[in-house]
Amino acid sequence: MPLVLYNTLSRRKDPFEPLAPDHVGMYVCGPTVYDRAHIGNARPVIVFDVLYRLLKQTYPSVRYVRNITDVDDKINQRAKDSGEPIAAITARTTALFHEDIAALNCLPPDVEPRATAHIAQMVAMIARLIERGHAYEAEGHVLFSVGSMPSYGALSRRSQDEMIAGARVEVAPYKKDPGDFVLWKPSSDDLPGWDSPWGRGRPGWHIECSAMSLEHLGASFDIHGGGQDLVFPHHENEIAQSVCANGQPFARYWLHNGWLMVNGEKMSKSLGNFITVRDLLDQAPGEAVRLAMLTTHYHQPLDWTADLLRQSRATLDRLYTALRAVADIPADDSAPAPIEVRAALEDDLNTPLAISHLHDLAGSLNKATTSADKARGKARLLASGRLLGLLFHDPEAWFKTATAKGSGPDDAEVEAMIEARAAARKGRDFAEADRIRQALALAGIVLEDGAAGTTWKRGV
Repeated sequence: MPLVLYNTLSRRKDPFEPLAPDHVGMYVCGPTVYDRAHIGNARPVIVFDVLYRLLKQTYPSVRYVRNITDVDDKINQRAKDSGEPIAAITARTTALFHEDIAALNCLPPDVEPRATAHIAQMVAMIARLIERGHAYEAEGHVLFSVGSMPSYGALSRRSQDEMIAGARVEVAPYKKDPGDFVLWKPSSDDLPGWDSPWGRGRPGWHIECSAMSLEHLGASFDIHGGGQDLVFPHHENEIAQSVCANGQPFARYWLHNGWLMVNGEKMSKSLGNFITVRDLLDQAPGEAVRLAMLTTHYHQPLDWTADLLRQSRATLDRLYTALRAVADIPADDSAPAPIEVRAALEDDLNTPLAISHLHDLAGSLNKATTSADKARGKARLLASGRLLGLLFHDPEAWFKTATAKGSGPDDAEVEAMIEARAAARKGRDFAEADRIRQALALAGIVLEDGAAGTTWKRGV
């Protein structure tokens, strides 16, 4: 079937028709590098990796661009708090990001531009916006004038009041309209800055992606992706900047993955449920984390639980068991995925349906009796798994890794960790107490605090 994708701009599933019949351009907003990637960061990387794999099997040429934001006030604050130089922070955390997502079987993008390497392009785009009457300078800032674009708000479909509230914009006295947003802002001597026609300063967040996508994909391209939290203001503002600066349509298909929660609550350090990708990789193989992310349709909210990760490991155990039984049977590595698996993914990346087909394929492989049927079944299962970014391990290696990472704490270890957590709380070291609680939660241990103390149980 032809590929259809849910387009946030149209609010419906649209047949995918690239601008050029033999080439696809895709831009996905990447990380701001100042800390370890958390599981909310990982979800769009995995989702758009599946789309990238599908597109590469469908079109002769695909150019996937995912940026690195290495100039941002969060990075500046981290440097101030830690004393670590900004360049060292961004280099270190970028390397950690690459390490973590590689463990999730995510392919690298074709281009990974850094914001700091594209300041000249941002300055040039801002200058065009001023020249065309869409931006203005005020007190060392340059701001985009939302009133200059009649269609502003088409992506998020919010009213002006809702957009101002949603963006939490500063209603500064130098703004002509409360909704106007910053393209360039002045930098003090202790902050990163670059020379510009408006003085030494640094770019606003939104202009970064507009400039980088223009540089590497052109003014108009096919797919722009990211998390649902980016619809407004980031992606709305990208559209405004790009259309007004370039005089052409911007991205044609807008894809957004849903929110990620932890045990039914928003993930937050203050709630003690903040989980990094590395936390999970210390507990389970990367393929299990990846499969868990794909069990829910990308457009829907995902509730992350220890049980979800355990179920995903069990699913992979079953699939690798089927492959281990035919380890001595050669399979055709060039065999395509079965039509039903492709059809599931071509229907707006329906990964839950595609995963259900993996179960069926494993069942058929287990029932195969002839060498020819086993070879064909093995090839079909492997091709399907790899389209989803799964089943890359040798079966024996999988079970060794999964066993090594599958041993949780015994009862005595749990009790010792609970005692350590109680001591941390008594000493008002709440960060350490939260870390211990989260480590136990990742191992499937549920704590219940009461007047008589803390009790625990193993999750089902």
